[in-house]
Amino acid sequence: MKLNIPTLAELAAEGKKATIVFWVGCAGSFDDRAKKITKAFAKILLETQTDFAVLGTEETCTGDPAKRAGNEFLFQMQALQNISTLNQYGVTQIVTTCPHCFNTLKNEYPELGGHYKVIHHTQFLKDLMKTGALQVEGGTFKGKRITYHDPCYLGRANNIYEAPRDLIKKLDAELVEMKSCKSKGLCCGAGGAQMFKDAEKGDKEVNIERTEEALEIQPDIIAAACPFCNTMMTDGVKNKQQEGKIQIMDIAELIANANDL
Repeated sequence: MKLNIPTLAELAAEGKKATIVFWVGCAGSFDDRAKKITKAFAKILLETQTDFAVLGTEETCTGDPAKRAGNEFLFQMQALQNISTLNQYGVTQIVTTCPHCFNTLKNEYPELGGHYKVIHHTQFLKDLMKTGALQVEGGTFKGKRITYHDPCYLGRANNIYEAPRDLIKKLDAELVEMKSCKSKGLCCGAGGAQMFKDAEKGDKEVNIERTEEALEIQPDIIAAACPFCNTMMTDGVKNKQQEGKIQIMDIAELIANANDL
């Protein structure tokens, strides 16, 4: 199914603007698994008739991995290029499915001249639900045991804990918490540019530790709200040879599937 999503350039050529820009991010653009999250969220935006557009090929990396890896010069180069593009189109609101992009755009772009209202997709979905634009029912998830893994850059970095949980509860599912959750959440092991380097010496990978915490409470589904977390938890479940029993799904995928989108 081809999704008909306009780019900002296409709208500008017609003398139009979009209210909201969907920032897809590198993972959401290029990683095969994360592309499914991108499509699920885009289907919800289309279904709810949200006035949005994407940058398309004009979107480049926010610079988050470069900054976390210590290359401030490269980060500023990437950030300034994006800010120039966004400001050229008069962008004021951005929604993204990636907490890394969310955190960087929201908290680090302002000092470089990029001032936008930046919303994570779980917040946006909750707002759509509040206004009645999005109806959420349990569907196939009714009665399932779902645990939610807090992404570091969403939870501890930006204090967003309840929006994703409120959405899970709307699925008529049983929300079960891991022992390390919310402000005491445990990293999946990918943040801070760790995704792109070899692990340091130790007894156990962080994602295995986190997966073991999840398996302790015997969930049917591990819900995530970050493409990096999704990858790390999927790898952890495979390591434990549980991939046939436990699904790893983004909040957007849960909502889209429940609504048969």
